[in-house]
Amino acid sequence: MSTSPTATPALTAPAPAVHRLSTAGILHSEWHKLRSLRSTWITLGTAASLVLGIGLVMGGTYTSGGGDSDIDTVVLVLYGTLLGQLCVTVLGILVTAGEYSTGMIRTSLTVVPRRLPVLWAKAAVFTVTAFVWMTVTALVTFLAAQALLAGTDQAAALTDSGVLRAIAGNSAGITLLGLTALGLGASLRSVPGAVGAYIGGVLLLPEVLGMLPYDAVESALVYFPTQAAGALGSATPIPGAASAGPALLALCLWAGASLAVAAVLVRRRDV
Repeated sequence: MSTSPTATPALTAPAPAVHRLSTAGILHSEWHKLRSLRSTWITLGTAASLVLGIGLVMGGTYTSGGGDSDIDTVVLVLYGTLLGQLCVTVLGILVTAGEYSTGMIRTSLTVVPRRLPVLWAKAAVFTVTAFVWMTVTALVTFLAAQALLAGTDQAAALTDSGVLRAIAGNSAGITLLGLTALGLGASLRSVPGAVGAYIGGVLLLPEVLGMLPYDAVESALVYFPTQAAGALGSATPIPGAASAGPALLALCLWAGASLAVAAVLVRRRDV
C-alpha cells in the first residue's frame, strides 16, 4: 500500500500594513510639531505678555481729558499689539523656515511627496493657533485694562458698538500678518532672510513710499499689510484709513499672494 505525502500549507509573510496619508494625519503631525517646539510658546508667551503689560500700563496711567482722550478705546487698550505682532510674525517664519534650518523639512517632504499638503497644513495650524491665542489675549487685556479705566472717558464694555468686532479684527490682522510671514519663510527658506524681508518689505517700505508726493501712492498705502491690520483693530472708523471690509480683503490677498509664491517654489525646488 502506498501513501501520498501530506500537503503542507505554504508559509506566506503577512502583508505589510499600508499607512495612507490623510489630511487629518498631516494636520495632526504639523500640530504636534508646532506645540512641541519651545520657540512656539516663547514667541506666543512674549506676544501675550507685551499686549497685556502695555494694556495695563495704558489703563493704569490714563487720565480723562489728556492727550489720549481722542484715541479709540480698543486701540488705546491694545496698543501693545504693535509689538506683539512682531512675535507672531517671527513664529510664522519659524514654522516654515525653521524646518529648513534644522533639516526637518527633508523628513516632512519625504513622508508627504506631494509637498503642498505640508505647506497648507502648516498654514492652517498656524492660523488657528495664532487667532485663538491672540483673541484670548486681547479679551483678557481689554477686560483687565477696563477695570483700571472705570470712571474715565475711555471706559467701555464688550457690548459697546464695534468693540467685539475690533477685538476680533485685531486678532485677525495679526494672524494674517503672521501668515504672510509664513509664506516668506517658505519662499526664502532662511529665518534671518525672511525676518529681513518682512522688516524691509512690510514694515519699512510703506514708510518710504509715504514720503512720495503722489496721491495715488497715499491711497494705495492704506491697503498695505500693517496699515490694513491697523484699520481692523479700531471700534470707530479711522480717518484716512480703509474701512474694515476692504482692509480684511487686502490682508487676505497679501497673505494669499505670499502663500501662492511659496507653493510654486516649494514644488519646483529641491529640498
